[in-house]
Amino acid sequence: MSRDFARPASTPELWPLLHFSMLHALLGPVVPLLLAAGDTSFAMASVPSPTITRTPVVDIRSRLVADSIVVEKGRHTLTLYQAGFPVRMYQVALGKQPVGDKIQKGDGRTPEGVFRVDFKNSQSKYHMALHVSYPDAAHLQRANQLGVSPGGDIMVHGLPPAYADYGASHREFDWTEGCIAVTDKEIEEIWHAIPSGAAIQIKP
Repeated sequence: MSRDFARPASTPELWPLLHFSMLHALLGPVVPLLLAAGDTSFAMASVPSPTITRTPVVDIRSRLVADSIVVEKGRHTLTLYQAGFPVRMYQVALGKQPVGDKIQKGDGRTPEGVFRVDFKNSQSKYHMALHVSYPDAAHLQRANQLGVSPGGDIMVHGLPPAYADYGASHREFDWTEGCIAVTDKEIEEIWHAIPSGAAIQIKP
């Protein structure tokens, strides 16, 4: 009498099935990741995109804006500042006697100290001008003690008609009576950038 015996699971005919089952168990969790890596649309969809809250504005002409001025006489520079940061620098011409603080009228010196742009003159004979609030209390007191006039009419200005053709070469020498001179184009830019009341510090 013959009897059928079940073959053990390790017989050669079942090895491919065993191999497939083992591979499926090992690679099952990895397959979706491999597919995702090769699937560009899946990868892009998983990257968060920023939310646009407003439309960017373009093609607006910028204008120089500043809230204070610093003049450094030793360097012959005038620098515009906005919120404590320098935004533009210019080379300048000063009074005929550029060294030292102004003491009296006619001494040819540019005053030193902290002042204000107390008014702006668009019709100045020096093209345009920012008037400086000199003399202040300290300069007045010193002039009174010396019995002299402290002088006045100190400005940041452009060029008079007689010097208009000099352009930037005007600053090759100090020619003013104590004012701070720039080119006509430069004073136009400064005049529009600086408001009345802005601080102006003039350093040695």
